[in-house]
Amino acid sequence: MLRALHDAHLGPRPLGESYFVGDSDYGLFSRGTILPGRGAGLKVASIHTANAQAVPPLPTEHAAFLVIDQTTKAIAAVLDGPAVTAAKTAADSALAARSLSREDSSVLLVLGSGPVARALTDAYLHIRPSLRQVLLWNRSPQKLGEARADLQARGIDAVVVGDLDQAVARADIISAATSTSTPLIHGRHVRPGTHVDLVGGFRPDMQEADNELLGKARIFVDDRRSAAVAGDILIPLEAGVIDEACIEGDLFDLSRQAAFERGRDEITAYKNAGGAHLDLVVSQYVIARLS
Repeated sequence: MLRALHDAHLGPRPLGESYFVGDSDYGLFSRGTILPGRGAGLKVASIHTANAQAVPPLPTEHAAFLVIDQTTKAIAAVLDGPAVTAAKTAADSALAARSLSREDSSVLLVLGSGPVARALTDAYLHIRPSLRQVLLWNRSPQKLGEARADLQARGIDAVVVGDLDQAVARADIISAATSTSTPLIHGRHVRPGTHVDLVGGFRPDMQEADNELLGKARIFVDDRRSAAVAGDILIPLEAGVIDEACIEGDLFDLSRQAAFERGRDEITAYKNAGGAHLDLVVSQYVIARLS
């Protein structure tokens, strides 16, 4: 899947639009994309955060992804949206982190307890065999028991942490997949050489890392258009902490580089806003494997 995403980013950039109707309690979210030469796709999602508090908990997102055939322009397939999201989000972040994170990274911190957080954990363990410990954090730590047990059963040193600031200060890679609107990752605690992967926020008011971090990091995004409306980028832009020139590149730029040079003490930040072209490429990959 990483190879499929990499190869897709060697081709033309996508056309796309997105919209969100609603608020932090309930919203309808959609993203559409046309990837020249490869087809088109449309994601439709219904997001209800209160579902997480139900007993037993219910999914907070119900979604579908429609794949449009390149030749006939007909709807060729409808895939389960959350399943596609988990796979493409993890692969997207991992593809970027192969360039942006240090090869000798040994401690991974993952914020969040949902399927995307678990997929991100597996993806980072795949691309960075140097990882020796996984720190897990969530506002409701009891939700992390299954994830920790699964990692430990595979011989991985997995620890549920309570002090997030302390965990941030220990990590070489930080991956956040939360729905917070109040920054959880504070730049003053992020040590030199760390790679920070910001995944959860998709609305303008959602921000997982504070402005201080973005102000001192080398910034990359998955796609400039989709990342520009996410709070992790939009809020520091509007505050004047960064400007558009501070965004060094996106996944298209990274995929085209023969090698990426990073200073050992440089902090890198990657905003994974989840462009719909990523859903399309992953969906086509799955369809091809099933054919």
